[in-house]
Amino acid sequence: MTKLLVHGATLLTIDPDRPDPFVGWFAVGSDGRLTAVEEGAPGPADLAAASEVLDASGTIVAPGFVSAHSHLFTSGSRGLGMDQALYGWIQAMTAFTEKADAEDIYWMTRHGAQDFLRNGITTAYDFTDVGLPFEAQSSSSSGYVGTIPPVDYQHAQLRAKVDAGLRHVHSVMLAQGSFSFAEALSHVDETVALAKAVESPLHLGVAVSGTVQWAESEATAELEVAAMRKYGLLNQPHLLETAFGVEAQQAKFSWYRDAGALGPDLVFGHFIQTTPEIIAEAAAAGCGMSWQPLSNGRLASGVASIPEIRAAGMRVGVGLDDQSCTDNADPFSNCRFGIYMLRATRHDPGVMPVRDMLMLHTLGSAEVLGISDDVGSLRVGRYADFLVVDPREPDTGPVWDAYGTYVLACSLRNLRQVWSAGSLVADGARLTDPEAGQVVAEVHGRMGRIAASL
Repeated sequence: MTKLLVHGATLLTIDPDRPDPFVGWFAVGSDGRLTAVEEGAPGPADLAAASEVLDASGTIVAPGFVSAHSHLFTSGSRGLGMDQALYGWIQAMTAFTEKADAEDIYWMTRHGAQDFLRNGITTAYDFTDVGLPFEAQSSSSSGYVGTIPPVDYQHAQLRAKVDAGLRHVHSVMLAQGSFSFAEALSHVDETVALAKAVESPLHLGVAVSGTVQWAESEATAELEVAAMRKYGLLNQPHLLETAFGVEAQQAKFSWYRDAGALGPDLVFGHFIQTTPEIIAEAAAAGCGMSWQPLSNGRLASGVASIPEIRAAGMRVGVGLDDQSCTDNADPFSNCRFGIYMLRATRHDPGVMPVRDMLMLHTLGSAEVLGISDDVGSLRVGRYADFLVVDPREPDTGPVWDAYGTYVLACSLRNLRQVWSAGSLVADGARLTDPEAGQVVAEVHGRMGRIAASL
């Protein structure tokens, strides 16, 4: 059975095995996955077999953006720490979220998830809030106060993503402080068990949120490796991020080496304050990294060495990071800022090609997270997560190159529709979720209550 057939659009498939763009059509099966992607027009039999037909003539259709690094619970905390670097901003933002209970964090996360969907981000790697106070001692030293994170608090954030309709990888922080490996891993046992009980195609897996950046002991890296190996989990640590305390951050890279963590299932979040030696070692081990252009600029963290990292052979994905430090969570702006930042600092217009940038924010992110068989491209077998972008409304002029128009000239104002698994989830600025208005009301009410208690 064909659930949906889309035709008439210029397709940016991001399929490495076929050239694009081309005007074509695709079909979606009852399971929400693509069953055909073809050039030209569909035949009468193809049209007749479809329960729903979308004529997308004149538009550009591309895969939904994949955010390889996100913190959805921050969606109600934008505009805070506006002139602060990383640790000052975190302290300003967590002043509100650390007062939240499990029900509060559910609505905050659901608000962030539906904001992503409205903006064309159909899959996200989500770092859950751990419910622990964050203490910033200085611009280069900080950390979470040690305890075992409450499992129900973290699981509320998984439920929120499912209820919002956002495809995701659910990443959890391990226990902080003086705990045995057994005590810390029992927390992961509960987290993984709860996640397995969620039977939804939106849930693509559990991952570890590495904390070596804030740790005081090499044992933290050893604990993360134990969790990775026991459950077969990806680990994405924030590392080499802020421009302060660079030598101390670089020294902690060796903690991962010595713990045996370096490998394809270790993805460095940010990875800005690197050295040629660190890049070479990470690349040789098969590690990946996630690049957050807007966040790195907003927090004065620096410019990642993306050309060198890619040349070394590392897989690179792109993320929107905290909605509280990208503020408008706009993947089109994230692409442009990444391109412009590299070109401006390298004085080279070819340092980041436009096509490459879109690939990194879709298929590249999916590949670095190990989920490219499900999302990131318009290929048979992948989920039909796609965007319909209209360069004529508002009009951007003639389309000389579909990639150029899509990445450089189009924006959220041109985003006509967002589809997930062949179902419409956003029509213009309107979400199809009938509870979307309730989510907004809950977040404003709950954040207002928390603010009044400070």
